[in-house]
Amino acid sequence: MGIEAAARSRRSAYLALLGVQISFGLFPVFGKLAFKPGGFSPFAVGAWRMGFGAAVLCAIAWAIHGRAFVEARRDIKKLLVASVLGVTANMLLYLEGLARSSAIEATLVMCLIPVFTFGIAAAVGQERLRAGRAGGILVALVGASALFWAQDREIARAHWVGNLLMAANALSYAAYFVWSRPLLKRHPPLVVIAWVFLLSVPAAVWIAASHEVWPRAASAEAWWSLAFVLVFPTALAYLLNMFALARVPASTTAVFIYAQPILTVLASVLLLDEPPTRGVLIAGALVFVGIWMVARQNRLVQQKGPDGSTARP
Repeated sequence: MGIEAAARSRRSAYLALLGVQISFGLFPVFGKLAFKPGGFSPFAVGAWRMGFGAAVLCAIAWAIHGRAFVEARRDIKKLLVASVLGVTANMLLYLEGLARSSAIEATLVMCLIPVFTFGIAAAVGQERLRAGRAGGILVALVGASALFWAQDREIARAHWVGNLLMAANALSYAAYFVWSRPLLKRHPPLVVIAWVFLLSVPAAVWIAASHEVWPRAASAEAWWSLAFVLVFPTALAYLLNMFALARVPASTTAVFIYAQPILTVLASVLLLDEPPTRGVLIAGALVFVGIWMVARQNRLVQQKGPDGSTARP
C-alpha cells in the first residue's frame, strides 16, 4: 500500500471511530428521551434493539461470510452464553439502570468495562495482573464509588439502584469480552456478533409478549429517539468499529473511547438539562486515571521484547 493510500485508510478509520464515539456517546441521552412519560419502557427498548440488531447484523454477516456464518452454529452453546452476557443481560441491565440514573453517570459507569475486562481476564488466566493494572482497577473502582459517596445525598439515593444495575451491566459485558475471545479466534467478528444477537431473539419475543413495545401514547420525539438507538449504537457502531479495527491498531481505537463521556456531558446539558454534579466530576477524574493506568500498563506489556526488556521506539 502506498503512502497516500495508507493515509487515506487511516483518515477513513479515524472518521469511522468518530462515528462510533458519537453513536455510543449519545446513546444514553437518546435513551433517556425515549423513556420519557408516555414513551418506551427500558424492556421495550431492549426488545427493539435485540430484534433490529439480529435482523441487520445477520443479514450483513450472511452476505459477507455466507458459509462461515452457518458453520458457526457448531459453537451454539458457547454462543448462547455469549448472547446472555453480551446482549440479553447486558442490554436489560443497562437500560433499566439508565432509566433510574442520569445519562452522565451512565457514561462514567460504562468506562468501567475495560477495567472489569482486565480484572476478569486476569482471574481466568488470559492476562497477567501486574501491580500497575491492579492499581488502575482499584482507582477506577474508587472513582465509580464516588457516584455514591461524593454525590449530593438526595441524588445518590435517587440514582444508586440505577448505577448498581449499570455496574452489573459493565461486569456482564466485560465477562462477554473474555468469554468470546476464543470464539473470535475461530470465527470472523461479524459472525460472532450476528449470532450473539440472533440468540437473543427469544428473549425479545418474550418481552414483546409481556410488555408494551408499541405504546400508543408515544410521542414523535420518543420514536425518533428509539430510531437513533436502533440505527446508531445498535448496528452502525459495531460495523464502523470493525471497519476501523481493520485499518488501525486496537490501541488507537481505545484512545477514541475517551471522547464518549465528553460528548455525553455536552449532549446531556443541551438536551436533558443535566449539568454535571460535584460527585460526577470527582468520579470522572478518578475513573479516567484508573483507565489510563490500566491502558498504560497494557501498552508496556505489549512492548516487551523476547528478553523481557522494553523495546525501543
